[in-house]
Amino acid sequence: MEALIHYIVSKLVMDRESVEVIETRDGDEVHIQVYLNPDDMGRVIGRQGKIARSIRSIAKAVGTKEQVMVSVDFDAKEG
Repeated sequence: MEALIHYIVSKLVMDRESVEVIETRDGDEVHIQVYLNPDDMGRVIGRQGKIARSIRSIAKAVGTKEQVMVSVDFDAKEG
């Protein structure tokens, strides 16, 4: 799942090297935290959050297949 999200996000941003995806699992729950360059946040979030919502939908579809609950959060990398 981590590799899938990293692949999708890295195709959307200008600074591909700054993309960092961290996946944590707790039983049947998976939390994915995506860190990226603050300048690329708009590209990943999209107008009215449509792109971010689509990425979350893809992750949830994969999670359903694996029988886990998935959440995806996006955050700007500091420094």
